[in-house]
Amino acid sequence: MKIKASIMDSPAVGRAIKRLAHEIVEKNNGTDDVVIVGILKRGSYIASRLAEKIYEIEGTRVPVGDMDISFYRDDLGRNVQPVVNNTDIPFDINGKNVVLVDDVLYTGRTVRAAIDCLFRMGRARTVQLAVMIDRGLRELPIKADFVGKNIPTSHTERVAVKMSECDGEDLVFIYEND
Repeated sequence: MKIKASIMDSPAVGRAIKRLAHEIVEKNNGTDDVVIVGILKRGSYIASRLAEKIYEIEGTRVPVGDMDISFYRDDLGRNVQPVVNNTDIPFDINGKNVVLVDDVLYTGRTVRAAIDCLFRMGRARTVQLAVMIDRGLRELPIKADFVGKNIPTSHTERVAVKMSECDGEDLVFIYEND
């Protein structure tokens, strides 16, 4: 694999998170009944940063949880052995405006799995989707409510979102097979 293009550096990632936080607050008329759930792994880091930025904007803490969708994937059983992590949503989602957060929206299958997992936990008032990158090429009718950046890609390309919490730096780039 080789890097084709660098899309976002650390300041650009920070600006996108700040903008996403403002958009979430605006769409929900504040933070009442808003909870944020990050899809493991990088979606969780983005979710935590969004909650911190919302605190800076509104002065209120929005509950944040982490979701592992391993057992909800539709490729389970196709020679894919999931690495199971813990789902940690320490609050009731019933009647809440749940903002699901992921790093990259591609086919929509990860989001579908996350919604399946979420529905087993209760009945949210709304489910909204925030992603750092929307790369298009959807296989399911899923659309993000909040997007850090739209990056049109081909099926041969991959988008990597790097977060300092696990990768040592904030970056977004496109890479392709050699």
